[in-house]
Amino acid sequence: MAVRVQSEAFDLGVETARLTKGRHDVGAVASFVGIAREDNPDEGAEPVIAMTLEHYPGMTERQLEAIEAEARKRWPLLDCLIVHRYGRFEPGDPIVLVMTVSSHRQAAFDACQFLMDWLKTKAPFWKQEETASGQRWVAARKSDDAAAKKWSKPA
Repeated sequence: MAVRVQSEAFDLGVETARLTKGRHDVGAVASFVGIAREDNPDEGAEPVIAMTLEHYPGMTERQLEAIEAEARKRWPLLDCLIVHRYGRFEPGDPIVLVMTVSSHRQAAFDACQFLMDWLKTKAPFWKQEETASGQRWVAARKSDDAAAKKWSKPA
């Protein structure tokens, strides 16, 4: 399965082995692991104690599958994987894994970056940060929108 939404942690080594096992056409595997962090420069200096990610089951998977399908249309991928977790995360916890497999490194790199940029702006997850002062919902960031915009196809 190319897309998984789960509460359980993932293992980068296990996932890499699954994607490449028995394959001799793989020339590159690019991966990105997003990790919960303590600081949030857009929100100020107060440390983040935890972050909770919520999603709408069914809708989330369909949107991630559409994003993954777009990457497969744009680049010659042999395989790819998106694992996105939901639930409560403390700093240091892994949240998202994106892996792309191709015969050539540039396609793997570009597709991996595209997937992450689009996940940040198009995936239906709602984020709430917990600090010593209380909880707050995380708003969309202009920097994420700008990163995703560079992948827009010309009209």
